[in-house]
Amino acid sequence: MALRQEKVCGTFNKGSSAKGARMSIDENTGSLPDVGKAPLIVDVDFVEEEENTALPLNSADVISQPKTGRPLELPLPIVTPAGRARVVTVTNQKGGVGKTTTVINIAAQLGLRGHRVLVVDADSQGNCATGLGVDKSKVKHTTRDLILSPETAVNARHATAVDGVHMIVGDRTLVGLEQEMLRQLGRERRLAEALVPLLPHYDIILIDTPPSLGLVTINALVASDGVLIPVQTEYFALEGLALLAGTIREVRGLLNPQLGVDGVLLTMHAPTLLNQQVANEILEHLPEFVVQPAIRRNIKLAEAPSHGIPIHLHDPNSKGGQDYQGVTDVLEGRWGLN
Repeated sequence: MALRQEKVCGTFNKGSSAKGARMSIDENTGSLPDVGKAPLIVDVDFVEEEENTALPLNSADVISQPKTGRPLELPLPIVTPAGRARVVTVTNQKGGVGKTTTVINIAAQLGLRGHRVLVVDADSQGNCATGLGVDKSKVKHTTRDLILSPETAVNARHATAVDGVHMIVGDRTLVGLEQEMLRQLGRERRLAEALVPLLPHYDIILIDTPPSLGLVTINALVASDGVLIPVQTEYFALEGLALLAGTIREVRGLLNPQLGVDGVLLTMHAPTLLNQQVANEILEHLPEFVVQPAIRRNIKLAEAPSHGIPIHLHDPNSKGGQDYQGVTDVLEGRWGLN
């Protein structure tokens, strides 16, 4: 199921702009200005927890909540058009499955390999900033600004602790965003529109999402070419995967016909009989989608964000570091980046 993607040709503009002035894409060169350099942070707490603030979709939305018991069918991905980044949403409506950890460490590994990466944090917990060493309290423009005011896309980017990896920070201002968007026309496409000017300047854009299937997550899916689904190898994994598969099919049918699934990633895997049975069942149902190796439970992987760095800078030889290197090898090929 490998994808082929040609390298994009844009480069980052090394010039600086006046502090506080609005930045824009250079009309002569087509390059972006320097990203804002928010202060890096160290030794902070990092907790990924389930969020209960997202509002459910109401009857006015075109995407209905998927029903359980539907066949577990996932759409295959489509090759990214040449000359622009592939946009990938990392999502699962269940919290605590490793979405944010996956975004941080795959982004970092790709950046260390020389790829141009943009992380968009659409989760109000804002943990991507912590794990990539950005002090979100010093950030002026966030993902909320990006969605409500797409013209802020260029200004919203920030440098991280990893060279080649930029990010747009999510924070608590995303809480209540869905209610603000309910009366807006084209509300499902706001993020897609905002990312358009950035697409030629990156190789890959990774979107972290909240643990819900609300309007923010729908925006991410509409903006994406592919979906990466982290699944914890536990008893309810397949049921949750079926729910998400239904949402992906509906988004594909109504709003984004190009959307496909780039992979299913097994996370928090332990050498127990139950974990292995669940992993084998997922492999049996979705052999062409599962990305191996599974991400094993590892204390070093949990420690890394508290230092404001990904696992590849904290302890690359740990089990978690080795697993994410292996996963990135597979995804790099699927995304046409190698």
